[in-house]
Parts: sequence; structure tokens; C-alpha cells
Amino acid sequence: MKNAIIFHGTSCTPNSFWFPSIKTALENNGYSVWVPQLPDPDEPDLDKWLPFALQGGVFDENTILIGHSAGSPLVLSILEKINVVIDRAILVAGYTHTDGNSKILQEKYNWEKIKKSVKDLIFINSDNDPWGCDHKQGLEMWGKLGGTIILREGEGHMGSDS
Repeated sequence: MKNAIIFHGTSCTPNSFWFPSIKTALENNGYSVWVPQLPDPDEPDLDKWLPFALQGGVFDENTILIGHSAGSPLVLSILEKINVVIDRAILVAGYTHTDGNSKILQEKYNWEKIKKSVKDLIFINSDNDPWGCDHKQGLEMWGKLGGTIILREGEGHMGSDS
């Protein structure tokens, strides 16, 4: 069965922004969709989020992963850990480094392992993201992983109350 997992970002819930409408659209197209409430969402921590996601998620050739903001580095970490090739990963306002201290980022990523764990990668970033998850970050990930990059103008964080 086709399945999708949508991971929210910092200080969000499964009902934030566009997550419910994407969930409904996927379900209407025959997907089983999991949009979990990640632990301690105000303080994303890979040591908490990754085991939670790996334990609760279904990862197979029919899986689509969608990560928004802090959910995007989580998707990269999942791809690095799983031993199966999933169908697609979509990173919205994704990033792999920040000027601040972040517990959701890995010190370094195994780009080759990530690339081998997914058939199709899509990066969606905006040129004016106020949190630094901008087009430069998208281009950097795309340069290391390939796939498709969608650069939006003036879309901000593509989901933020700020």
C-alpha cells in the first residue's frame, strides 16, 4: 500500500499550516498517511525525533516522506538510517546547517547513503525565508543529492506564524 509520512517543524503540530490539506489530498489518492506529533516540538532533538520516527513509520518502496523546516533534516537522517529505497522525499524549507545551535542537525551527512535510499528527491525553498532555510540551503542539498529543486520567490518559510 502507498504510504506517506509528513513531519512538522519546530513548534508545530500535525494540524499546522498546510499539513491537513496535504494529508487529505494524499488520502484521496489512495495513500495511508501518518502525520505524527513529534516529541518536544519546541526543541527539536534528533536523539528524540529519529527513534520516534523510525519506530512509528513504515518505510518501503511505496513510501513518500515530506519534511517541513526541522522535519527536513529529520527526513535526511531517516534516509541515512533505513536499509530500503523509498519512492520519494520532499523537503520544504529544508536546511542542513544554521548559525545557531541546533540539536536536529547531524554534524555531517552521508550524502551517498541518503541518495541511494530514495528514488526521487524534491527540494522546495524560498528566497526570503526568515529563518535561513532559504534557496541557498536548497541549492546546496540539491547539489549534493540531485533530484528536483523548486525555488520560490517571496514565499517566506512556507508555513509560519511569524
